[in-house]
Amino acid sequence: MDSQRSSISDSLLAATGRGSVNTMPICVRGESYEAGEKKCISDVRRTFCLFVTFDLLFITLLWIIELNVKGSIPKQLIKEVLEYNYKASFFDIFLLAVFRFAVLILAYAVCRLRHWWAIAITTAVSSGFLIVKVIVSKLLSQGAFGYLLPIISFVLAWIETWLLDFKVLPQEAEDENRYRSLVVAAEGPPLMNPGPMSEGQFYSPPESLADSDEELDDKHDPEKGLLQKVT
Repeated sequence: MDSQRSSISDSLLAATGRGSVNTMPICVRGESYEAGEKKCISDVRRTFCLFVTFDLLFITLLWIIELNVKGSIPKQLIKEVLEYNYKASFFDIFLLAVFRFAVLILAYAVCRLRHWWAIAITTAVSSGFLIVKVIVSKLLSQGAFGYLLPIISFVLAWIETWLLDFKVLPQEAEDENRYRSLVVAAEGPPLMNPGPMSEGQFYSPPESLADSDEELDDKHDPEKGLLQKVT
């Protein structure tokens, strides 16, 4: 009897132990997510900021190559910057990339906005400016860079919009919902998860054990069973 009771109590303790242990990963995941949100930005937002930086560096590199192709870089800088001509200069496309970089990094890296209005402004300004410049200016008559810089700047601006609207914001919203569900589950009562049933949990009361012993004795000793029926 004592051994059966001890086995029952051990199995119950093991079951409750499992239930309490199962709540630990939820708390740990929730706390780690909250700490990560406080210390740094999410992975998808970091990737977006890296792409915005790539946009600026790539347009700058193409503009420097264009200056070098036309002649001496200092002379071309004086011609395109100091003697700026809207119809023939690529300097404004470089300034457009600087504008996108400054607004997007300030909005989504420094202020960590979770809205699309900043990217909508930069994309609208970039698209409108480039379309008007291609129509009005004489860039198409200046060789390959007359096509390359406006097209690449236009495509990069729309890729940034796609990344933010379809990757960054939905992924962060999903992570936030998952975090809230983990917090709710961690704050609720611990769920009992007994796991697989142990042998000690299958038991019979003492009366049934005694009856079963008597039935076994009757089967092994039929004469004793007949005497009990006669009496």
